[in-house]
Amino acid sequence: MQTAPSSPPDARDGAADGVPLRVRTAWISDIHLGTPGCQAQPLLAFLRDLECETLYLVGDIVDGWQLKRSWYWPQAHNDVVQKILRKARKGTRVVFVPGNHDGFARRYVELSFGGVEVVEDCLHETADGRVLWVTHGDLFDGIVQHARWLAHVGDAAYTLALELNRWFNRARAHFGLPYWSLSGYLKHKVKRAVSYIDDFETVLAHEARRRGAHGVVCGHIHHAEIRTIDGVLYCNDGDWVESLTALVEHADGRLEIVRGGRRAPAAALPAPAEARAEAEPVA
Repeated sequence: MQTAPSSPPDARDGAADGVPLRVRTAWISDIHLGTPGCQAQPLLAFLRDLECETLYLVGDIVDGWQLKRSWYWPQAHNDVVQKILRKARKGTRVVFVPGNHDGFARRYVELSFGGVEVVEDCLHETADGRVLWVTHGDLFDGIVQHARWLAHVGDAAYTLALELNRWFNRARAHFGLPYWSLSGYLKHKVKRAVSYIDDFETVLAHEARRRGAHGVVCGHIHHAEIRTIDGVLYCNDGDWVESLTALVEHADGRLEIVRGGRRAPAAALPAPAEARAEAEPVA
């Protein structure tokens, strides 16, 4: 994908400038290996400089839907897989929570491949004692669960939007203009899309409360965010198609969204945020 020059990364740009990012935990999702939209090279740079005790792969790592339609697997995508496996061999705990696009992996739950643990979902305890429920989120998406055909239509439309973006931003880059995201614009401007995101976030937060957790970490909707919903911490780690974001936990338990690449589309990526919630049991 054509990328446009961007402003120098700030302190929250993670490993974008080659400076090691040392954290306790990292969550990434929605990489979509097997699609032209996957930003494999920025992800490789991020993983190269990331040092963490635990790495959570929160679903849609491999895009099985796209691979069924048309095979696409360049060397960079294989390099991402090898980089993750190498981290597991070197002592990082790697936990894979499958999503809807790589749902085929759910048949291998409770198994381990190359040191990568496969789980349906799981609980993570932060350094300051909060319990976070980790799930991709698709199982709580009514469209995915009850109108699968519509989910596939939406996926095709998103793929088309990315292709249009690619050509449009090549022209913008030629004139020295920054990246602009069509899908990000629609997410923030189309009323029904905004409502869908709000409903999704609320459902996940309420389910985390039902499970007795202080919060939830998910992916699925490609919208990085940290916020509190009815007293429950909601964290979405974003994606590696447009926003190039990850969620990290620092040594003291502080949570933060970091940008993993120099290209950070303002229309799709909220301002870097961090949030803390009181480490008391959720009622």
